[in-house]
Amino acid sequence: MKKLSELQIGEKGVLSSVEDNFLEQQLLEMGVTPGQVIELERESPFKDPIAILVSNLLLSIRLSDAEKIIIQMDNE
Repeated sequence: MKKLSELQIGEKGVLSSVEDNFLEQQLLEMGVTPGQVIELERESPFKDPIAILVSNLLLSIRLSDAEKIIIQMDNE
C-alpha cells in the first residue's frame, strides 16, 4: 500500500481508503469511491497540487490531501 502522494507520474493503483472523513465525503460527492483505479496524471512544478485521473475525470488534489489517500498497488 502507498499514499497517493507517493505515486510517480503514470503509476496506477486502486483506492483502498481515505484517512480523513471530510476528505472522504468530498471524494464521494465527486464520484470517487473505494475500488476505483486512480492514476497520477500530472504534478505542478513544486508537486502541489497534483492531478489524478479517476474514471475519465481529471481532478486536482492538494498534496496534503493526497497524503491521506491510501492506494493499493497492482503488484500487492
